[in-house]
Amino acid sequence: MIQLDKDFLAEVGLERLPPNHLKLMLRYIYETLEQRVGIALAGRMSDEQLFAFEQFIDSDNEKGALEWLGSNFPDYKDVVQRELSGLKAELREQAKGLLEASVAVSMTSDEEPSPNLEPAT
Repeated sequence: MIQLDKDFLAEVGLERLPPNHLKLMLRYIYETLEQRVGIALAGRMSDEQLFAFEQFIDSDNEKGALEWLGSNFPDYKDVVQRELSGLKAELREQAKGLLEASVAVSMTSDEEPSPNLEPAT
């Protein structure tokens, strides 16, 4: 089971985020991981499989979705680990900039920051 918590943030160099940004960053990481895994798996699904899986998602049936994935894509946990490893690498690479931006936002605004892991161009 993946634990997205303060230990995870420490592992990627984000343990010094301001307290009001910790939950936001963890939520962003979870949503990003979920999206990337979904894209990776959807690319391997037939239209019928995609429709069936979307039924679980649309009905907010996480248990059913996980059981369906286990039956139809026994390697889905490997996909999750691969995407998580990639996301960790990106976070480590961008940790310094994310910390600096988070501190700057904290000093100038009461708004929640919007972390962006897209590569700079």
